[in-house]
Amino acid sequence: MDVVHTFGQLIMSQVDEHPRRAGRIMYAGWRAQLANLALVGERRLPPSRRYASRVAMSKITQALRHPENAAATSLFTPYEPLQVAGVLPYSVEQLSSFIGGSQAERAFLDKASDAGFSETMCSYHRVYLGAAAAGMLPKPAFVVYTTLACDGNLITFPAIQRQFDVPGFCIDVPFDRSQDAVASVARQLRQMVEFVQDCTHRTITHEALCETVARSWRSALAYRRFLQASPGKRLPGDMTTEMYAVLMNHLVSGSPETERFCQMLESDMRDAPESSGLRLVWMHTMPFSQQPLIDRVNFNDECFICASDMAADPMLVDVDPSQPYEAMARRLVYSCFNGEGENRVQRALELTRMTQADGVVLYNHWGCKATLGVSHLIKRRLEEEGMPCLLLDGDGIDVSNRSDGQTSTRFDAFLELLEGRRA
Repeated sequence: MDVVHTFGQLIMSQVDEHPRRAGRIMYAGWRAQLANLALVGERRLPPSRRYASRVAMSKITQALRHPENAAATSLFTPYEPLQVAGVLPYSVEQLSSFIGGSQAERAFLDKASDAGFSETMCSYHRVYLGAAAAGMLPKPAFVVYTTLACDGNLITFPAIQRQFDVPGFCIDVPFDRSQDAVASVARQLRQMVEFVQDCTHRTITHEALCETVARSWRSALAYRRFLQASPGKRLPGDMTTEMYAVLMNHLVSGSPETERFCQMLESDMRDAPESSGLRLVWMHTMPFSQQPLIDRVNFNDECFICASDMAADPMLVDVDPSQPYEAMARRLVYSCFNGEGENRVQRALELTRMTQADGVVLYNHWGCKATLGVSHLIKRRLEEEGMPCLLLDGDGIDVSNRSDGQTSTRFDAFLELLEGRRA
């Protein structure tokens, strides 16, 4: 019996008539998985990646259990003020990823369509909106989000505010990179701190914020050392644990858990075995449940992902932690996902140099207009710089927007190309 498939079917069977029951089933299953990760876990993973899987599962179950102390957030929202205030992240991308991993996404995609949300929206957002519209999700305390990097944020989060009747705060990140843009975002972050204090009735001191941002910076330096130590080695992993790294480096940035994770990664990489396998830098989200890719990159010494731009990006922006607001603002303004497509090209090239990668895979996630609109330009620029790039069309969550046959054929052809370049 496929336990995950059965679990997903059980959740979906309750959504229409008993949405709260569906939520309780989902929570109970995730709690059981957390216990499994603590007791057994995936033994093929190194300690750092087993730790990240436990933290990611723990954070989402805590948010579901204590929604009155959780904020609905977008992926790029600076977490440090929420960390100081003791607020849990209740993220769109995180929750939808776990629902997708539970094979229960279809019911909520349909609910989002029934509620009037376009099928051209990002499926991560549609799953979250559908779960909220179904009445399955508990009410968060408030909403905090940014305009970076998904245009769906400007639809999703106002809808969540209306759905749950909670206050919200939006950080508007200017398109252009400049000191004026950093100053503008820093002013908004000061206003965000006031907003969080008003919502929680807790004080966020400057000293505590400085320490939390300093912890983010230490985490970033450790993550850089992990990447720099990776050439010629392979740290066992899969697409799911790469997505956990995205959650660790964004959703709980500044937390003791993220610092420990990055330090463990650095240590694990120093002790990692040598490998001559094909090394890939992955751009954008990962379809962690798509079988052809699972077969080709998960726990595979012949071909593996050595870096992800979504996980690495916040760790590669230089900041001054003694100026916490400006540091958090600079991370947003100078993110490779902000501004022109060339910024993503340069980040990918930086990662290929750091890791000595053989090629780049850019995943064209359905509904992400920011990526779909620039993907062919990114491919052309990377290849002009001598770096092979594969564009893969698909969907990180919605399996109906995937073509396994096409994915297998194109991915295998790309690997043959990379092997040929080595010959």
